Amino acid sequence: MKQDSARNATYTVDCEDYVHVVEFNPFDSGNVGSPIAYGGNNYVVIGTCRFQEEDAEVEGIQYETLRTFHHGIRVDAIAWSPETRLDALPPQIRFCTAAADRKLRLFTSDLQDKNEYKIFDGHSDYINDLVFAPKDGQDIASVSDDHTCRVWDLEGNQKAYFVLRSPGMSVCWHPEEAFKLMVAEKNGTIRFYDLITQQAILSLQSEQMPLMSAHWCLRNTLKIGAVAGNDWLIWDITRSSYPQDKRPVHVDRARLFRWSRVNENLFATTGYPGKMTSQLLVHHLGHPQPILIGSAAVGSGLTWHRTLPLCAVGGDHKLFFWVTEM
Repeated sequence: MKQDSARNATYTVDCEDYVHVVEFNPFDSGNVGSPIAYGGNNYVVIGTCRFQEEDAEVEGIQYETLRTFHHGIRVDAIAWSPETRLDALPPQIRFCTAAADRKLRLFTSDLQDKNEYKIFDGHSDYINDLVFAPKDGQDIASVSDDHTCRVWDLEGNQKAYFVLRSPGMSVCWHPEEAFKLMVAEKNGTIRFYDLITQQAILSLQSEQMPLMSAHWCLRNTLKIGAVAGNDWLIWDITRSSYPQDKRPVHVDRARLFRWSRVNENLFATTGYPGKMTSQLLVHHLGHPQPILIGSAAVGSGLTWHRTLPLCAVGGDHKLFFWVTEM
């Protein structure tokens, strides 16, 4: 399949509202389908997807909604817990949201009668990103425009608190580096914190502002990627605190950066939602040009499938899925 030109999404799923954020579950939840969560103006939907790329009996995509959670306010970010199990009896769904009211909400459901949520209060400005501890899921880290990164237990108690020098845009917790947290700031600094000593142990510089999004590569713990200004940037943390590689890609400013979960050379970036369509670019470090260019009507959010070279973006009453090559 020739993939050097702009093309429409491989698959789409209709939604009942505008989709602000979408996240595939990055953890193995024990079932055949891939759990996916998406959030709109006042709800979160949990569903599962199966794709013909992984199951010959599926034609294209098979999507099923498991449950819709009333949220009552715009969803700005969603994180999955590794404690989500769809193969258990009863199943357990656990995820956390960041909302426009500057609060975190931890949802736990058995998809039947048990549907609980707890509110975590503490941030004084918008929360830009959040993540569960990848091993046991007993802690949640969040970053905010209030210039802090906070680590919470599942009761909503703050266990750690890091003061930043600018808004916190991204926070990552790598399954192979359970005691380190990566925090990316809008001023172009990416810091790694030791969660035992609660000290900063390493910092990287983008030399460009604003840094809008950064991501720690799942397949190679030494690789960090980010978007700042119009460029994507990639660091090898063993070599320099400055980027190894960078390239201007989005005319209208870049918004999100996400590494693929299956290949350490594959990543995606999105441009700012504006003008009507948002651009999705999929890049491979071996290729000088993007290997896929997609566009979505007012697209928002970006997430990669756990086991396929497939990414999803939310949009106006739709989820868009693009399949790429390794």
